[in-house]
Amino acid sequence: MAITHQNVGTSSCKKEPRNGASGKGNLSYPVGQVLDSGGRDLGGAWVPVSPAENVVRFGLFELDLKAGQLSKNGSRIRLPQQPVQLLAMLLERPGEVVTRDELRQRLWPSDVFVDFDHGLNKSVQKLRDALGDSAASPRFIETVPRIGYRFIAPVRTGSWIASPNLPAELPRAAPPTDLEPATSRGGKRTVPWLALAVCILCGILAFRLLVRHHPDVLKYTQLTDFTDSAIAPAISPDGHMLAFIRGDSPFMSADQIYVKMLPDGEARQLTNDGRLKYNLAFSPDGSQIAYTVMKTPSFATYTVSVLGSDPRLLLDNAAGLTWLDPHQLLFSRIRSGLHLGVVTESVTGDHLRELYYPEHERGMAHYSYASPNRQSALVVEMDGEGKWSMCKLISVAGPLPAKPVGPRGACTAAGWSPDGSWMYFIASVDGQSHLWRQRYADGVPEQITSGPEEEEGLAVEPQGSLITSIGARQSAIWIHDGQGERSLSSEGEIVQDFAPPLFSSDGKSLYYLLHRASMHPGPELWRMSIDSGKSEAVFPGISMFTYDVSPDGSQVAYSTRGRDGKPEMWIASTDRSSAPRQIGAPGEMSPHFGSHGQIIFQRAEGSVNYLMQMNPDGSGRKKVIQDSLVDVQSISPGRKWLTAAVSHPDGTGHMVPMNVLISLERGSIRRLCASYCIATWSSAGKYLLVTVEAATQTSPGRNLAIPVGPGESLPQLPPGGIEPGAKPDVVPGAQSVNRQSIVLGADLSHFAYVKTTAHRNLYRIMLP
Repeated sequence: MAITHQNVGTSSCKKEPRNGASGKGNLSYPVGQVLDSGGRDLGGAWVPVSPAENVVRFGLFELDLKAGQLSKNGSRIRLPQQPVQLLAMLLERPGEVVTRDELRQRLWPSDVFVDFDHGLNKSVQKLRDALGDSAASPRFIETVPRIGYRFIAPVRTGSWIASPNLPAELPRAAPPTDLEPATSRGGKRTVPWLALAVCILCGILAFRLLVRHHPDVLKYTQLTDFTDSAIAPAISPDGHMLAFIRGDSPFMSADQIYVKMLPDGEARQLTNDGRLKYNLAFSPDGSQIAYTVMKTPSFATYTVSVLGSDPRLLLDNAAGLTWLDPHQLLFSRIRSGLHLGVVTESVTGDHLRELYYPEHERGMAHYSYASPNRQSALVVEMDGEGKWSMCKLISVAGPLPAKPVGPRGACTAAGWSPDGSWMYFIASVDGQSHLWRQRYADGVPEQITSGPEEEEGLAVEPQGSLITSIGARQSAIWIHDGQGERSLSSEGEIVQDFAPPLFSSDGKSLYYLLHRASMHPGPELWRMSIDSGKSEAVFPGISMFTYDVSPDGSQVAYSTRGRDGKPEMWIASTDRSSAPRQIGAPGEMSPHFGSHGQIIFQRAEGSVNYLMQMNPDGSGRKKVIQDSLVDVQSISPGRKWLTAAVSHPDGTGHMVPMNVLISLERGSIRRLCASYCIATWSSAGKYLLVTVEAATQTSPGRNLAIPVGPGESLPQLPPGGIEPGAKPDVVPGAQSVNRQSIVLGADLSHFAYVKTTAHRNLYRIMLP
């Protein structure tokens, strides 16, 4: 696939003349087309390369110097041009140090005024991310402190291999030779012609397969240009207006909704709603934008005028709402607990009809996208573990079984081509979120985009082009203690969906899950020293999505994925003195160490999850409580309490999710919150930190630090649980904590938090 857009950020490189040279002994080649918001060609960037070779190979990678394109195993990687130019310079002299001054002169000419050090460091990091390389243990690019960089991997150009200890200058091409085999006088030389014919035939077949399965050219037009992020795009029915959320997360975002006219209109803020929200959708006449708000125990759909107004409630117990037509709605509705399925209903509230509910009662179908003929719909859902799963194709017209579609990965958005012949997906496969497509209804999924920068959210314009958010996220851990507040960097994205960072019992280390997609498809467990900031992978190469560290720090119990995709539980020694061993049965997950050596874990029985316990050898299996489990949040340092969400009867015959404290000694539960909340324990067990949702549209919610007495005794809690936006006096001795999403250490002045920086903007992708 040839991708004409290369740099989705702002380039500070100087554009060289089309026919001029950009350096001694080097040529300039065009590297791609960038369009502005009006579709005008802004011209390409120009990469200085050696004229001797056009393609350089190293490891699984290939750099086409003429096209300025980096590929891995034949899949092209989208990479801004400064990192590409940097790589080209390093490959000119493999094994030699290329100084920072040389890089500055070539990549940042004197008439371009930029922060060179910051620009170079950022380009090196982007290049390392694309190559899956690490500064601590480099395989390709080695840092020579305060001097420059050196390319240390073997390099191939044609059939010649340049090793780092060989001269950097490429060998001259050998003189041409007669490749025809020797024959007797007057004999026919048929073998070369036969080989040539076979090669030509193979080339034609390969070309036809390539053209059939991959788009030839993708053209990118940038629609927003924010220094932060624009996500969750939605397009009006006439294609003239674009709505989006300006923030970091397309799902459950407290950020605000904006709207702009295409192509060059000014973005205007529409909402001032601090509640968690997702799924923007225009009304059929384009005058209103509907969005979903988290409103425990269910969801609610609000609308706001595109001209600006206070949001108004459209429908309770409704999520992911869209209009099938001016008279019929398609949305998701909770049947019981958190069981969220897809239904249709008239705008007057009549003729409710259930279309699809996931098999597991924890399953949640958050989004649905109707086909142009309104006969089918694509569904984006979470499974019984609370993770995004493959998309489903369902029937809107009649009772037909749901069918998995799209790539085998976590599908987070979907859409249809205007004629209904193509289904589009945003899906995470091998840890990378990209755009895919599939012929309706039994085609083979095809990946459209690739590279280190990822896509999130999807909208299809009436003329068939796609709008998505493109960019990258970077994470850093920040520590607040007696020395003040400081950043401890990380090499990837810190994952907190199922397991937030965790202080060791002595408070000297911090454990966290780090996702380096270019290195490994899943998150690894890392450990960071608070004093030095030095970090290391605890179990290199082992991916996991939940974990718990034993009180003495000698073992880790974790959940990972088996070859069949089902969760598995394992225990491993942190000193790696013995091989990890599997515990429990496939399908069980979220293991935690109990107070007497037992393992507390989650098990699915049919369509229901339960909290279980067993001995490390698998004996003594029993339920901790009889209530069905929604999810596990955290365990107290003394192993006496577990915070979780359970499904509980509300007194009217319905099951509702309820956040509770579970006594692991008595098997009893205490209600913690009146609605949804998140609860974590301080490392020393002195506080229970509770984050409750916002009480109003404009309030941001509140963190309460609840004191815990000797032996992890809890103060008196409100009988109905802590209400949204509650003040500290709701619990005796509680204190308000202004910081969001923190992990408490020994006391309230010692905590850690993850700061994620996202730079994403909306782009139009035009398929050939």
